[in-house]
Amino acid sequence: MKKLLAKLGIAVGRKPITEEQGIQKEWYAEAKIMTLKKLPKFLKKLADGYRHDYGTICHAVAAGAVAAGNAMNKSRQGGITGFQASAVMWCFIEAWTGDKAPAKLVKYEKMLYPQYAKSFEKIIDKSVWEWLQEQAKEHLKDVEGAHEKVIAHWTRIAEGNVPFGYVVEKQ
Repeated sequence: MKKLLAKLGIAVGRKPITEEQGIQKEWYAEAKIMTLKKLPKFLKKLADGYRHDYGTICHAVAAGAVAAGNAMNKSRQGGITGFQASAVMWCFIEAWTGDKAPAKLVKYEKMLYPQYAKSFEKIIDKSVWEWLQEQAKEHLKDVEGAHEKVIAHWTRIAEGNVPFGYVVEKQ
C-alpha cells in the first residue's frame, strides 16, 4: 500500500498540514537566518517533512527560495544592497514564471508619503508603450477564440490609442 501511495505522489508517514496552522511562519523565520551549511537540510525538511496541501507547498517553495537567497547573501561574496535585492526579485520572477513582459510593482504603502506621487501617475514609459503596440499587433494576427471586445481593444492599441487613461511619458 505504501508503494502505491508513493507512486501516486501521496506522502506516506508525513504529517498533513494546512496554511491555517501557520507553520509557514516558522519556515520564513528560519529562512531569514539561513546559512549555506544549513540550507540542504532545511530544503529537505520543506520538501519531505510534511504532506503539503495546495497552499503550503507554495509557502515551502517560497521559504526555500528566501533561505537560498539569505544563505548566499551571508557567504563570502554576499552583502548585496537593497537595489541588488530588488534586481534579484525581478530576475527570480522572470526565471520562475518565464514572463518577460514589462512589469511594475506597486507598493501602496508609498501613498502615505507625498514624495512618491509620481509613482502613482498613470504614465507609462515610451518603450513599454511600443512593446504593448507590438504585442497587440501580434495578437491580431491570430484572433481565433478571442472575444470581440478583446479584439477591439487590441485594435485600438495597435492604432495608437493608449488604454485605461494612461499617457506615454515624454522623453
